[in-house]
Parts: sequence; C-alpha cells; structure tokens
Amino acid sequence: MNGAEAVVASLRACGVEVFFANPGTSEVHLVAALDAEPGARAVPCLFEGVATGAADGYGRMAGRPAATLLHLGPGLGNGLANLHNARRAATPLVNLVGDHATHHKPLDAPLESDIDSAAGTVSGWVRRCRDVRTAGADAAAAVSAATAGRGRVATLVLPADVSWSPGAAAAGAVPPASRPTTSPSADAVAGNAVPDGPVAEVAAALRGGGPAALLLGGPALREPSLREAARVAAACGARLLCETFPARLERGAGLPAVERLAYLPEGALAQLRGVRHLVLVGARSPVSFFAYPRTPGRLVPEDCQVYDLTGPDSDVRGTREALAHLADRLPDVQGAPAAPDPAEPSPPTGPLTGETVAAAVGALLPEGAVVVDEANTSGLWLPAATAGAPRHDWLCLTGGAIGQGLPLAVGAALACPERPVVCLEADGSAMFTPQALWTMARESLDVTVVVYANSSYAILEMEYDRLIAPSGTTTGEQGCGPARRNLLDLSRPALDWAGLARSMGVPAARTTTAEEFTAEFARALAEPGPHLVEARVPALFGPPSRTGAPSTPETPSTPSVR
Repeated sequence: MNGAEAVVASLRACGVEVFFANPGTSEVHLVAALDAEPGARAVPCLFEGVATGAADGYGRMAGRPAATLLHLGPGLGNGLANLHNARRAATPLVNLVGDHATHHKPLDAPLESDIDSAAGTVSGWVRRCRDVRTAGADAAAAVSAATAGRGRVATLVLPADVSWSPGAAAAGAVPPASRPTTSPSADAVAGNAVPDGPVAEVAAALRGGGPAALLLGGPALREPSLREAARVAAACGARLLCETFPARLERGAGLPAVERLAYLPEGALAQLRGVRHLVLVGARSPVSFFAYPRTPGRLVPEDCQVYDLTGPDSDVRGTREALAHLADRLPDVQGAPAAPDPAEPSPPTGPLTGETVAAAVGALLPEGAVVVDEANTSGLWLPAATAGAPRHDWLCLTGGAIGQGLPLAVGAALACPERPVVCLEADGSAMFTPQALWTMARESLDVTVVVYANSSYAILEMEYDRLIAPSGTTTGEQGCGPARRNLLDLSRPALDWAGLARSMGVPAARTTTAEEFTAEFARALAEPGPHLVEARVPALFGPPSRTGAPSTPETPSTPSVR
C-alpha cells in the first residue's frame, strides 16, 4: 500500500463511509485510493465550505464521522467557517488536508502555508503524518479523536510524498480517545457511570425551593433525555430551556416542549429573570452573542446559583441516566408532563410573509423530517408554527458563521436517505454556499429548500438600529447613508433564486403569495429529489423604504415554472 491507500482503508475500517471532497494536485493519490476502496462514497463539492458543512450535517444525524478532503491551506481556509460551526456543534468529523511533499515545503511554493496553525483554530485534534509507515495508524487515531466525548473536529495533514510512497499498512478501528473534561462529572457521565455528587447537589437545591430552570444542550435534546428533563421540571416547577441554536433538537407532537433561549440579550435576560437555580445539562452557562453598551454579557442573574449536572461532553446515554437519577430524587409527579398535541393547522392565505411561510411549513411538514434552520429574521414564527407538527429533528446554526444551511442539508440527506430534509434558508446566508445546490442535484438528494428572499441582510439592519440609533429613537431614512445602503441591501441587482437553482439542476419555483407558496412547497415535498421554493417576503428590519415587498428579479419567471 501507499500512504493514501492506507489512510482510506483505515478510515473505512473505522466506519467512515462518506468523503466530501474538493481535492487538488496534492490529493490525487487519495482520489485514486477512494476508487480502490469498496464502499467509500466520494461526494463532490464545488466549494470547501460546502464540504465541511456537509460533513457537519452528516455527523449530527449519523452520530459518526464523515471525512472531508481539502486542498492545502487555502482549501482548508475556505472551509474554516463551517468547521467553526461543527466545532460548536461538537460534531464528529475527520478533516483530511493534503500538503506539499515534505522536500518541497522549504521552497516556499505559491500554495505554501501554515496548515497546522489554521487547523488548530477549529480542531480538537491535529496531527501531521510524517512517515508513510504510520499513515494508517494516524488515520485510525483521527477517527478515535473525532468520536471522543460528544465529538470534535479531528484534522489529519497528509503530505503528498507520504500519500504516494509505498510501505504503508492499513489500521483497524481503535477506541475513542480520552479528552480533557470541563467539569468534574463529565468523564463519569461520558462513561455512563452517573456520579452521585452533582446529582445529589442539584436535587437538594431543587427540593429547597426557589424558581429554577434547566438549560439543555447537546445530548439532552434527544428524546430520552427530553422526557427525563420534563419529569424533573414537572416535579419542581422548573422551566425547560435550551440553547439558542442547538445542534440537533428532537421536537414535535408528543415530545416535551422546550423554550429556546432568546438570541438578543434583552430577551434572554427576561427569560432568566428571577431564576435562583440554573441547572446546565449538556449546555454551557449562557452569554450574549455580542457585547452591547450598558448590557451585561453574562446572562445569568447575579443572585442565581449555576449547577453543572453533566458537563458539555456528556453523551446521550449518560445524560439520560443523570436526569433519570435526578428525577428519582425529587417528589413524585402526578400525571405525565405536558407535551404539544398534534396540530391541525389550515394552509395560510393572503400576502406572503415570514409568518405565512411558517404557517405553511407547520401545516405540511412531513413525519420524520430533518429541518435545517438558517432562516434568521424571517424564521421568527417557525418554532411556534411547528411545535405541534409531526415528529422531526431541528438543526441550527451553532457557531453563528452564516452559510451553513445548504451544506448542512446535503450532509443530513446523505446520513438519512430515508427521511425528507427541509432547509429553511435566508437569501443572504444562502449566497455564501449556493454551490451546495449543485451537489444536491448531482447526488439526487431529497432536500426541499425554501429561500426567504427579502433582498436584505435584515439581521444586520436590526443590529444597526440597535447600536447606531440614539436611545429611544429610530434611524429611519435619516440613518440610512450610502455605506449602509450599499452593504446591507441585496436588491441591486435582485437575486433570482429560482433561476440560480435551475441552472444547477434543481427544479425551482418563485412564489409571491401564501397560496402559491403552499402549493409549491407541497409539490416539492411530494416529488423525489431536490427542489427549491423561493419565497418573496418583506424584510422585517431596516429603513421604511426597504421593509416592504422585495424587488422582483428582472429574469421573467412564474410560480409554476419548475
């Protein structure tokens, strides 16, 4: 075997099946090795941010890592934003980055860069393979590192001469690596031996009275833990909250309802006001996304005691057991905890807005759907509209680096080919990684994409008014100078999402009324393969002249064109 063959064979032996790839010259031996390895699925991605985001989506839904294949430092750089999101999601992911041959690096060729340092910013484990004889073992170690705890990004740098040199051997699977913990209880819970200390401490605090809340994250948002958390909440009257942008939240009719922590600090502070006991279950102590004048960054009330029940690295089984032990130490609850009843919403009519789109999604969402949510401001109504929808999974923008939604949907569809994937995507965010549409078409993935086309970076319009407008006033047209107009407005020229999707092989339709959207969304869900529905909705924020209906692209199109 050469080094590339040993790496691919070892990854396959460790259970890696899918390789999201954008290779270059330094990686062609890895491409050849993929051809020689039965069961390895190579998925082409036209931009590295699609490859890394797709690997994130795959890992979240499959519970095991996919691999990326990236070209040198610039290729890694193009994928860093979605690797950042994967790191925040604690996704198991193996990142393969080719490099110049060892003897070529000192020549400072045009593509030479410090790959190891760049990889370290988003990876929990980085290794450079320096000897062909260790290539297989290094690949197996990468999978072991990626699957440690809840999961992490593991990056293996493979020089070209290691890839092409003979003398390598494949390695078999090795157990997940141990990793540093962030709380005394994390190791024990990850090993499924529930520690008595944290459980007893939290139980005593909750029995002692005082307003309490459970903040859930990671594995606590899967069904077994949700049901145990609901038992705890019912026993002591605690509120059930979850992270603002969870990596994967199981929800829908029959599952306990969980309130997401607000994005804006004012909202989160209001949710936590008066709480005296905050129990973290797979979540970190909450802080605001950004700093604001005269607003605290730490969102926990000053007189609130914070308890870390499991630690952020706990796994699904350990988290459920910790919650079950906690519930058993609290007073018995009469009756089952409340859960949303199945909804029977009527399809919306009238103007097309974020609210009517949400109503249509709630009315039509199929059983078992995987929902990828990067709708941003246009998606404010989605949680309420879908609470009683058939059971589904909800995947969010964990790290705040936009451009995740379309690639995440690619990975989720490959991980769960039997389940429909619905991607709810803001137009500004979608422009970061539109190449994912081509991969959806190439792989015939069952993904229905909804693009909220409001022709605006509306979230930044909101933040501009919050930070720039004088207190108690609005900027209006007076605060809309040329820089704001040029940088936050997406209407000059208008984006033709239906035309863009069709150009990459994805059937698409543009809609301007609630009736049109409902019909096209239903049709897209009913047909196999990828589809895109462009929803022309008004922006919620910005100067008055920019919050009405968005401009229509010049390219002629009708809602029925597919």
